[in-house]
Amino acid sequence: MSEKHKILIVDDNEANRELLIDMLEDDFDVYQCADGKEAIAVISNQGSSFSLVLLDIFMPEVDGFQVLKVMNKLRIIEDLPVIMISSESSPESMEHAYRLGATDYIPRPFNMMIVRRRVINTIMLYSKQKKLIETVEEQVEEKEKNSEMLINILSHIVEFRNGESGLHVLHVRRITEILLDCLTQKTDKYALTKSTKAMIANASALHDIGKISIPDSILNKPGRLTDEEYAIMKTHSAAGGDLVNQLPIYKNEPLVRSVFEICRWHHERFDGRGYPDGLKGDEIPISAQVVAVADVYDALTSERCYKKAFSHEKAVEMILNNECGVFNPMLMECLIDSAEMIKSELSKDMIEEIGKSESRLIAQEILENKNISRNDLLSQSLKYEREKNEFYNVYGSDLIFEYITKTDMLIFSDKSAELLDVEKTIMSPASNRKLLDAMGIETHKKLEDEIYKTTAEATDGQCDLQSGDKVWRIVFRTLWSDGSLTGTLGLIRLIDQKE
Repeated sequence: MSEKHKILIVDDNEANRELLIDMLEDDFDVYQCADGKEAIAVISNQGSSFSLVLLDIFMPEVDGFQVLKVMNKLRIIEDLPVIMISSESSPESMEHAYRLGATDYIPRPFNMMIVRRRVINTIMLYSKQKKLIETVEEQVEEKEKNSEMLINILSHIVEFRNGESGLHVLHVRRITEILLDCLTQKTDKYALTKSTKAMIANASALHDIGKISIPDSILNKPGRLTDEEYAIMKTHSAAGGDLVNQLPIYKNEPLVRSVFEICRWHHERFDGRGYPDGLKGDEIPISAQVVAVADVYDALTSERCYKKAFSHEKAVEMILNNECGVFNPMLMECLIDSAEMIKSELSKDMIEEIGKSESRLIAQEILENKNISRNDLLSQSLKYEREKNEFYNVYGSDLIFEYITKTDMLIFSDKSAELLDVEKTIMSPASNRKLLDAMGIETHKKLEDEIYKTTAEATDGQCDLQSGDKVWRIVFRTLWSDGSLTGTLGLIRLIDQKE
């Protein structure tokens, strides 16, 4: 038996309430309030549980119009229909009620058939409208998800070419979201709606797409760039903007314009000393200003082939001291206010970041030009995610690593990286001296042998590995695609030799 719709009757006259209850209780669960003040309390706390409100106009202290005003202020009126019930049927009262969001108006004396019919019709109408809205929202959400994934694929292609893991893209996006949320709490100067903030966060993933124009010898040079090389590197922002601006279609779409602004101007600085155009102050679009701060912070706190990572505290200090250029003072306030949140968000266990590997896998497939359809890739990615969730559910959230064979990339959790004293993301781990020093060459080789003993049918394995006076226990599961090993999930634990 389906659950009955709940109706709230608000009337200071007990006889009127009882009459309406008698009319409706066979078909609905009916609740009642004796005045507007009580109704506001009930609607504020339980409004979402009701399907309809029958509301009298004239009541002592708080009348029906005041109840409607509160429902408008709380935006409850958008989802909870209200039918006015009153002996007052003047055109002015009716017009006022409709202006405040009332759905219908029933004058006294009541006709039982009319009341029941209007109540049923109103509830049905809102139910259908709600389902329609949910359907549209699902379609929009799916479209946004697909757009986000495609943007991530493009951004990860750039990251792979740059010899990085793709985490920079994820970090910049999350910092951008945090700073934008803080900025909207401080000021309405930049008219940042929820959808605009989401669009800027999406667009931030492509901030460095212009680096595809930079030669590998400069892009991945391990040491300091010469003046000439640095001049070439600086051209990536203008090149990215030009690339977006030359799109034959879509270039006037808001998302694409946001990508253009961020690509071209995320190296501009508030005092006009940035590049490529020397923009000053709010000549720089706020999208580019926010991404600039996010980009600098993550660059400082990440290890690169030419530098060690700074601590969170040191990075914030350097930015606030204008050591990386001058930024919008209001954004500096946001950085101070959001510093702990940024630190917390970016130091979460790598499970969350590992879960983003769908885009990395697809990007690598594109780079390798394999003859495989996008639908097949998505199906494989979903399969990988299901296997990962199952693995983590079985073994819990111990010290975790993931090895993606497609990219020859090893990703450690914060705890694992700290335990082994290595970077969180390692490209070409078999040749990484720091990792081999930590685990030992023989230890690493033994683990590799154990992994390659698995098959698509027998994916799980474990082994104890000794390096010096330390013993590691590693449990892992391999991931397969078309009969080929594509990746490995694992847990690491430093164990007592007495075990």
